[in-house]
Amino acid sequence: MHGTSDPTHIAIRARNVTLSLGSRDAPVEILKGIDLDIERGQSLAILGASGSGKSSLMATLAGLERASGGEIRVAGVDHGTLDEDALARARRGRIGIVLQSFHLLPTMTALENVAVPLELAGATDAFARAEAELQAVGLGHRIDHYPSQLSGGEQQRVAIARAVAPGPEIIFADEPTGNLDASTGTTIIELLFARQAARGATLIIITHDPALAARCDRIVEMRDGRIVSDRRA
Repeated sequence: MHGTSDPTHIAIRARNVTLSLGSRDAPVEILKGIDLDIERGQSLAILGASGSGKSSLMATLAGLERASGGEIRVAGVDHGTLDEDALARARRGRIGIVLQSFHLLPTMTALENVAVPLELAGATDAFARAEAELQAVGLGHRIDHYPSQLSGGEQQRVAIARAVAPGPEIIFADEPTGNLDASTGTTIIELLFARQAARGATLIIITHDPALAARCDRIVEMRDGRIVSDRRA
């Protein structure tokens, strides 16, 4: 199953995508011919055990890792034709990424962590937008706190605000609850879906948790670098 065939409804299209790492003499095949269409506005889980290739697939789809072969088109743009600078420009503002380890800058407040990427992208109202997004994730009272003063759940809220504030078309979340307790993780997932809905974004969640995957519209399951099932949740 590749989803709809209407290209205007496709956020990401992957065709025969491969990824090999290691040396030329001893390459390690990570992705082994991935075909996948992801529709605009859809929530999709990429489900698999550790080592199945799911995070590598996210990295190639997001433009963080260059595929070894095949074709990836994001919003109609062929990533294979872009150099590193052009790829970074293509990601900026259009793709938001939330990771398991929050990757906040420790010397910046919550507000600065969200606002500075907006400033770098050229936003003139970066701090106002950052404050509004932090309010939306329930952290309006913590904007002047540094990451070390925030709980894990609060840090992940900041990371979500940072990813969503530019208004990206596509949000990737790689094991977004991996460093959180079950209760906090549930809250973060609810928040992620709420921000997706508010933005009308496409949400792609990388997870090993079938219960989390079941929250999505669609589940793509990976094993050993290949898609082994693709189904509506």
